[in-house]
Amino acid sequence: MNDDATCQHAEGFLASLARHASEATVAAYRQDIGALCGFIERQNDDAAPFDQHLLRAFLGEERRRGLAPRSLARRRAALSRFADYLVKQGVIADNPLDLVRTPKQPQHLPRPVDVDTLARFLDTPHDDSPLARRDQAMLELLYSSGLRLAELAALDLDALQDRRVRVLGKGGKPRQVPVGDRARQALAAWLSVRSHLAPDAETALFVGQRGARLGHRAIQKRLASLAIERGLPEHLHPHRLRHSFASHLLESSQDLRAVQELLGHANLSTTQVYTRLDWQHLATSYDAAHPRAKRRPRSEP
Repeated sequence: MNDDATCQHAEGFLASLARHASEATVAAYRQDIGALCGFIERQNDDAAPFDQHLLRAFLGEERRRGLAPRSLARRRAALSRFADYLVKQGVIADNPLDLVRTPKQPQHLPRPVDVDTLARFLDTPHDDSPLARRDQAMLELLYSSGLRLAELAALDLDALQDRRVRVLGKGGKPRQVPVGDRARQALAAWLSVRSHLAPDAETALFVGQRGARLGHRAIQKRLASLAIERGLPEHLHPHRLRHSFASHLLESSQDLRAVQELLGHANLSTTQVYTRLDWQHLATSYDAAHPRAKRRPRSEP
């Protein structure tokens, strides 16, 4: 198959992807495949085959123009999935990306917030308004359960159970994670006033002032604002709370497998080396180790 024919199949692939992926995922794949098609057009060689030589040349150009290793890896992953689609359609015989190495990723993990600093931040009193209760519930749930931003934003009311929350992770992979006492208290306080903002037909757990589901950017802005308002001497974003969750739990429990399971990592090459744990093991590790899983005893006046 030549390069011109490659791009003719792109819309079919994106349409099939849209049946089970989010709009953001489809948009990202469209951008990555579009970059390849633009590269092909610049080559002025319609007869060139869709093979590892073409793809290495494309990724090499992307690297030379300054694309970061993480973005290069995303490009390769998107094109590999597209190639798998072409194989299933009988357009090509094999996936040429199998012969193209994934760019090495730098290990840039966000620094976790200190346990005591984060506890003081979360325990800072607020004005008890509906929006303040919502913000506190989001903060506690992010740290309690290690959720991704997209997972938090997508939560519906029926995702909450007694001591756990059901989420859909990357690639639509479902998992359930524990919710600690402090987070459950904050969620109960928010749910008791949620109807002041949300119409009856709204299913989203977290809503904005107009009653609609709270978006990713709005959540990010609220966390950044709360860090300033409460005097946290550093920037705060949802993934930093997720990383703090993982770091603090791992420091306390030393149970890497449980933390891996709770985080719901979608990368199979990482998760394959761990033994899957049953729910009771995960809940036990969580209750024994997470700093806010247990209700703190009240001090006597």
